[in-house]
Amino acid sequence: MSTIEEISEELLLEEETVQQNEIVLFNDEVNTFDHVINTLMSVCEHSPEQAEQCSLIVHYKGKCTVKTGEYEELKPQCSKLLQAGLSAEIV
Repeated sequence: MSTIEEISEELLLEEETVQQNEIVLFNDEVNTFDHVINTLMSVCEHSPEQAEQCSLIVHYKGKCTVKTGEYEELKPQCSKLLQAGLSAEIV
């Protein structure tokens, strides 16, 4: 096996071991659509369309994954969502 193949194989193995977590946003009877949309745009860097779609999914399905990534990257974002009064958790 060549050195390039070995390095490529090692990189693929490293990519597979990176743990991906999700921020799940839950429905509530308190927050308005506008508040949820604006919060998703500012905290999760969603486009207006993406934030609106997520808010509708949360409303009709009860929950929606709004961001994926490594835990340490998601933790401050989830905290900001909670500070804004939204119901969210990292899974």
